[in-house]
Amino acid sequence: MPDKCSIGLAAGLFCTGAVTADGYATGENGIPGLTSIDRPWVAIEGQEYMPPPAGIGPVTYDHAHPIMATAPNNAGTPVTAPLRVADLNNPNLKPWVVDALKKGNDDVLAGKLRWTSRANCMPAGVPQFLLYAGGAESLYMIQTPKEIVMIHQANNETRHIYMDVPHSAHPQPSWYGESVGRYDGDELVVDTIGFNDRTFVDDRYSVPHTTQLHVIERFRMADNGILQVIFTVDDPGAFNAPWSGMVRYQHQRQPATLFEEPCAENNLANLANFVRNPVAARADF
Repeated sequence: MPDKCSIGLAAGLFCTGAVTADGYATGENGIPGLTSIDRPWVAIEGQEYMPPPAGIGPVTYDHAHPIMATAPNNAGTPVTAPLRVADLNNPNLKPWVVDALKKGNDDVLAGKLRWTSRANCMPAGVPQFLLYAGGAESLYMIQTPKEIVMIHQANNETRHIYMDVPHSAHPQPSWYGESVGRYDGDELVVDTIGFNDRTFVDDRYSVPHTTQLHVIERFRMADNGILQVIFTVDDPGAFNAPWSGMVRYQHQRQPATLFEEPCAENNLANLANFVRNPVAARADF
């Protein structure tokens, strides 16, 4: 584990506009108050996308032939649950996606570990960013009139959402695409295009996508301080129709400051500890 160099001050400085602009911190004027600097958001339901209120949902396990397995959860408690063997009979999947999922299923059934973005120090992409690190680590949000920044504690993965601007005519393909946002009543609507095809839309089942991927996320404060995100995935190269999922968060119970957490394998024990990755001795801000 790297030295935990706090970057809370930098986040606090960036957040100044959010806490002073009317409505952005408090949720006044119908604008949802999403800023979370001292008490970040944590996923409630854990590692899985929840089904949407209506319509086609995400890829899930084969309910007709579930394979049960016992493994520790994020807290280390043994839990018996269906093994993540994707349902290949999902009618919404293009044939090449079914083939890709079958390969992932075969690897899992052979006892191999499934590839995940966090475990491999790779960007999550969207919508997987919503449950990066399996929902086990915190999500910080910095909200200003012109930009919203989302920072995961895990690897400090960061998304930038630019408010009230159009998409670029030809965005350069990237891991997190180009996100633009607007407020629709009490919801923040984030529209993202311009992805590369090097991520999965769902790490749990290794669900691939193409560069045609288009994701719309709707963030809304629900009852009891719950942050609800309903997202829609539209990728005609991978799916026969758009599908949706839902993720819910609550504020972490105890204050927690964002700290520097670079992701690197064995960064304190390379070559029997003779070679070490550089670690910052002090904060940059």
